[in-house]
Amino acid sequence: MMQNKTLMYCRSVVLNWFLVRVSYLEIYNEEVRDLLGKDQLQRLEVKERPDVGVYIKDLSGYVVNNADDMDRIMTMGHKNRSVGSTNMNEHSSRSHAIFTITIECSEKGVDGNQHVRMGKLHLVDLAGSERQGKTGATGQRLKEATKINLSLSTLGNVISALVDGKSTHVPYRNSKLTRLLQDSLGGNSKTMMCANIGPADYNYDETISTLRYANRAKNIKNKARINEDPKDALLRQFQKEIEELKKKLVEGEEISGSEGSGSEEMDEGDDEGRGEGECRRRRRGKKL
Repeated sequence: MMQNKTLMYCRSVVLNWFLVRVSYLEIYNEEVRDLLGKDQLQRLEVKERPDVGVYIKDLSGYVVNNADDMDRIMTMGHKNRSVGSTNMNEHSSRSHAIFTITIECSEKGVDGNQHVRMGKLHLVDLAGSERQGKTGATGQRLKEATKINLSLSTLGNVISALVDGKSTHVPYRNSKLTRLLQDSLGGNSKTMMCANIGPADYNYDETISTLRYANRAKNIKNKARINEDPKDALLRQFQKEIEELKKKLVEGEEISGSEGSGSEEMDEGDDEGRGEGECRRRRRGKKL
């Protein structure tokens, strides 16, 4: 018996198939670049489709089998990131970077067909907000800092609009960063933000600004749900409706059945009453 259970468990495990893919991109001067592609300077386009949402056209992806594969690919992409020297940091990140892990699960349903579920994990490294007076940035470095601060400001506006709840328009499209993080910020996801601050009093203003930024972000309320193939989601909805209708049908039959039995008892009681009445009248007639 134990052996049969083990075989059944093994079969059920084999019926589920998993595929894990990773991609790595950076947003440099409001341009999306593929950190794993052959040409890191190629400008990629942000697209959107109803069935998949926001995505990057022609972004390369790699299938991984374990954590070592993932770490190796992340290291390879990290070497291609845009960095530069400023008065505050010799190796300052000049771009935002997003490392995405996509997991797809295909499992056999009760109907005998394969059904797909998918989830994504975005690991986002935001470039720090810079003050020109401290960084001493000029020329290209100043242009980079301006773009970084602009996208971070847009992210702050998006967070404020989501927290407020009364805004009819959320400015996701005002920057590439917020466009790509649209689902993570106000959609179907769970989001965690780690704020990096420094203990030196020289960075007091930056520390206060970062803490306020994170305090606003933590007030965003998202409702995460399972991502299913649209066909599977519709099928699941129909199955649920069918089960509810069956339940209502059974309840209706039970109610009608109980009402029918009660009326029959009353009819029998009435017949008995009429029989007794007739017997009394006959007895009275005989006496007369």
